[in-house]
Amino acid sequence: MKRKIGLLFVVLVLMLTMAFPAGILAKSPHFQEGKEAYGTEGMVATAHPEASKIGAEVLKKGGNAVDAAIAIQLALNVAEPMMSGIGGGGFMMVYDAGEEDITIIDSRERAPAGATPDMFLDENGNVIPFSQRHISGDAVGVPGTLKGLMTAYEEWGTRPFNQLINPSIKLADKGVEVNGVLADAIADNQEKLARSTAGEVFLPDGEPLQEGEQLVQSDLANTYKKIRKDGAEAFYEGEIGEALADTVQDFGGSMTEQDLDNYEISIDEPVTGTYRGYEIASMPPPSSGGLTVLQMLKMLEGFDMSSYDVQSPEKYHLMAEAMHLAYADRNTYIGDPQFVNVPVQGMLNEEYLAERRSLIEFGQANQNVEPGNPWAYQDGESTGTVTQQDDREIGETTHFSVADKWGNVVTYTTTIEQVFGTGIMVPGYGFMLNNELTDFDAVPGGPNQVEPNKRPMSSMSPTMVFKDGEPFMSVGSPGGATIITSVFQTIVNVIDYDMGLKSAIEEPRIYSPTYPSIRWEEGIPADARQMMEQWGHQWQKTPVDIGNVQAIRMLEDGSYVGAADSTREGTAIGLNKPGKKK
Repeated sequence: MKRKIGLLFVVLVLMLTMAFPAGILAKSPHFQEGKEAYGTEGMVATAHPEASKIGAEVLKKGGNAVDAAIAIQLALNVAEPMMSGIGGGGFMMVYDAGEEDITIIDSRERAPAGATPDMFLDENGNVIPFSQRHISGDAVGVPGTLKGLMTAYEEWGTRPFNQLINPSIKLADKGVEVNGVLADAIADNQEKLARSTAGEVFLPDGEPLQEGEQLVQSDLANTYKKIRKDGAEAFYEGEIGEALADTVQDFGGSMTEQDLDNYEISIDEPVTGTYRGYEIASMPPPSSGGLTVLQMLKMLEGFDMSSYDVQSPEKYHLMAEAMHLAYADRNTYIGDPQFVNVPVQGMLNEEYLAERRSLIEFGQANQNVEPGNPWAYQDGESTGTVTQQDDREIGETTHFSVADKWGNVVTYTTTIEQVFGTGIMVPGYGFMLNNELTDFDAVPGGPNQVEPNKRPMSSMSPTMVFKDGEPFMSVGSPGGATIITSVFQTIVNVIDYDMGLKSAIEEPRIYSPTYPSIRWEEGIPADARQMMEQWGHQWQKTPVDIGNVQAIRMLEDGSYVGAADSTREGTAIGLNKPGKKK
């Protein structure tokens, strides 16, 4: 169903939205609903309508962007249990308008103390196939999502916590309607889900829930009630954590209650750079997202992108070549900076990126892409590299953006990695466990090898764009390693091609981390693909969806435009004062 909305229709909707922000498009005096919305008092854009409604209600009742983000994440655990939840982790970027400052709350999962560098190798030293290793207890990282939410609440929260969690308790108890995305996920993962008590929830009487049926999650509701009463301690020090550790061990993992008690989030600064005069702030390591997005943007900055048609072979060629170069660096140098040296300065050095850019030629794909040497541009030395078996499947997750009437913004990507993570549900507590440790390299020796308490490299890329020091756009996407290219292309579409936000999101995307194969979305012209084949690229046989972008544009008058990707039932809701006109 990708890109069902035609370009002309999207443009028309955007024009109407801008012309009648609080008039004919509004479904109520307070907020509008749909794939795109306008708001003077706040904006929410998430991948599920129930989560968007809950977040918008928090804003409507006087909560700020962080309050709304907490409520949204808790709701997404209920409505999108296959994508994220308290059994996983994520990266939250908070822009504090009063302080004019950005803070990163890194709640990425960590390896337990019993993890070893070779735990994804069999007795013969061979890599355990991804299909097997991602459903084992060894794949489960110590979850960080709840501690990240509570840390954000302690720093910026303004509403009583029960107001933020109660809507999700009600949703879990009453039931949420199964949409097409969830129904397909359940149907595609029946065998994985049947291995744990998840089967009782998603496969009642052995049959997968169908679209339109109700998903009731009483155990999850009770877990939320315990968290409402005792906070994060109920999870990390209490009975929930005990049950979690026992479950992981039942499936062959080493996690203990002590691992949960020892878990620590990280408060970080973003990685920053510029693109055609705009300032970009994104995720630092252990996420590879920010560095890779910035590298690709800076390589394209040497070309006049707007002189090439948005669906031209030249545009796709430049993007693919920049991806090959940036991903080569990503796969070689990035790991958890608490454990390894990451050449952040070198990878973003202008001279280094000019050197990398010089490897891009028109009319010819570079068949011999190698990582560069960013260490030549900063002090330090490489940790070393090891060739990896590339058998990891592309993961899924969720992303959302929130802005409030005071100008605070949250852009947040959160995950349990694969659809339904490991497929393991904690019995009696109703939440799924991540398989995040498979984001480590299976073959030890490189910067991303498994080590106790270490965070695996991520691709999550919640990003904010600034113009003249003021917020201009927040953007992010799910999609495993494709996240990076989805964010990158959305930014290029807005800045280089002056697209409206919804059009920038709906424009067909590509993903090409290595030469020569290109994954692509429906809508990329056949003549462009044919020309690129003559240049040495190879297109996959059929188009597939890439990412699920949710974004917000900040207008000069302080109002917002929000947009949700059509690949899921994403919903943007804008808040407006009754009778307010743009």
